[in-house]
Amino acid sequence: MLHCPRTFARTIAFSGLFLATVLSPALAADPTGDWKVADGVATIRVAQCNGNMWGAVSWEKTPGGKDKNNPDPAKQTRPTLGMPILIDMKKKAGTDAWEGQVYNAKDGQLYSSTIKPVGTDQLEIQGCVLGFLCGGETWTRVGPPIPVSVAGNPPAAGSPAAKGALPKSAAPQKTTGAVAPATKPGQKQAANPPGNANASADTVGDICLLPDIARPTH
Repeated sequence: MLHCPRTFARTIAFSGLFLATVLSPALAADPTGDWKVADGVATIRVAQCNGNMWGAVSWEKTPGGKDKNNPDPAKQTRPTLGMPILIDMKKKAGTDAWEGQVYNAKDGQLYSSTIKPVGTDQLEIQGCVLGFLCGGETWTRVGPPIPVSVAGNPPAAGSPAAKGALPKSAAPQKTTGAVAPATKPGQKQAANPPGNANASADTVGDICLLPDIARPTH
């Protein structure tokens, strides 16, 4: 049977498009990295810890802040630097979005929240109180995506890594999100140059190792 040249050409083009779609799937959006909040007063470091997304304050425009509005008196003197903001956010099936809680240091309350990357350089944050009074803002990327933390993501039981036999490809990962060595205890946080929230004085490092994330108490 003879094929119409145009029909044959369309078949070849469709086949090529199908193969390109199968062999080159779109890369999933990555919410990890350092993000400057909308008003520019802080940077939030987002990383995958224990299988879910967490975010903690990695830089603040005015150093020395305290979580003074926390309803727990024991936490009212904790530093805002290193304080968890995005809490245990789980991936939503079928979408590039994560759901969990966001901590608002201005009133000391937790709110239901969703984070969603927009392109590669923006992160949308939506928060609601009991399903209403919703609001949000957009954060801007100031640091690259962060590899999965080995320390903050223990291997599955029975895996070679759990038995102490890490594959060579997994062995080199030591820290995540640490732009530079942390300062010594008691050393003041240095101010970062304008426009660079990830300058030399990184006192937070791998947020998966922070006590409130490694051992959540929320």
